[in-house]
Amino acid sequence: MELLAFFLAVLTVLVAMAFYYEHPKAEIPHGFSQRQKLYIFHYCLNFLFGLATLLEKVGLLSEVHLPRMVMDGIPPLKDKCLFIKDSKFEKVRVRIYHPKISTTGQRRGILYFHGGIGRFGSIRAYERTCRYFARKTNSVVVSVGYRLAPKHPYPTQFEDCLTATIHFLRTAEEFGVDPFRIIVCGDSSGGTLAAAVAQALGNRRDLPKLRAQILIYPFLQCVDFNLPSYQQNEGVPILLKERTVALGLKYLNKDLSVLEAMLKGCHVPEDLQLKYQKWVSPDYLPHEFKTRGHKPSTKHQFSKEVYTVIKPMFEPVFSPLLAEDSAMAHLPEAFILTCEFDVLRDDGLLYKKRLEDHGIKVTWCHLQEGFHGTVFLAFYGRVIAFRSGSKGLKMIVNFLRLM
Repeated sequence: MELLAFFLAVLTVLVAMAFYYEHPKAEIPHGFSQRQKLYIFHYCLNFLFGLATLLEKVGLLSEVHLPRMVMDGIPPLKDKCLFIKDSKFEKVRVRIYHPKISTTGQRRGILYFHGGIGRFGSIRAYERTCRYFARKTNSVVVSVGYRLAPKHPYPTQFEDCLTATIHFLRTAEEFGVDPFRIIVCGDSSGGTLAAAVAQALGNRRDLPKLRAQILIYPFLQCVDFNLPSYQQNEGVPILLKERTVALGLKYLNKDLSVLEAMLKGCHVPEDLQLKYQKWVSPDYLPHEFKTRGHKPSTKHQFSKEVYTVIKPMFEPVFSPLLAEDSAMAHLPEAFILTCEFDVLRDDGLLYKKRLEDHGIKVTWCHLQEGFHGTVFLAFYGRVIAFRSGSKGLKMIVNFLRLM
């Protein structure tokens, strides 16, 4: 009994710590119809992060270990509609989903790069996602198990995704795939990777051209963390404004002491501000996205010390929206999904504009009640899933069927 009482006391303390960790910062707009459900999910997520931080401080587990375990979840049952095989493309782990149904010609191929800020996520965590796309679109799906930070530092994640994509383009016919119907796809930081891979391959003449890129609420720029979507949704789960920058810094293995300065915009030198303002500015957003609580951001003094620390963030591999026009001009057709209640909403809108300015066709899906992670959660049943996720999935499937 004493042991049980001690365990319950410790658990109570952990719950209280998790609640204190970030829950009071949650600010879910009244226009969101499933507010209570999102509050509960937010609280559970904060408990997870709080517990992971505590376990690392006491030396029991790495901070990333527990969230990875939870994301992996319980694997789904065997799929009678698909052949599923683990393999390697060069040295990169992949899982290949091949529909069992016969077909007269070659299939399209989809390379899926999972989200998780380069530190979380896995092939197993996205098992349901990749099975869904393979079944619903009769495509061969390759889930890329790129190596994760901090053990494998940035830009290992991009390099693995690029290696896997090149290998698939060269060997597509071995899998019954048309090499000219290959699509790169990813959510969140996986969307970042998909955009970066598409840019890296845009000018390659020794490979088949990618058919399309699908970017699901992607992170695309580090210049302005006070765009309207960052201001309007700074407290909306699951990707709070402060958490976004903190996770980005951890991904690059940088000290969090520069976080406040970055949120104020002190990390961008004047010459780069002048260069990037033609691509990253509220001026290029449709008016309807600036009506909900947006204020012009106050300029703060530039800090050379902060810029020196976070300089890699300005690389197009990390911030694809900052790529030169020469890289943007040769990109394939795109599908971009944005969510109204997501700090990254405006990244997607600005990237859409840049692509369209270069004459690239863009199919845009905007989820009015969507938040960051809503599509990923659609695969985990009524208890966790949100209605907006199903709508987004249907739009993605419709786009893929046209490729």
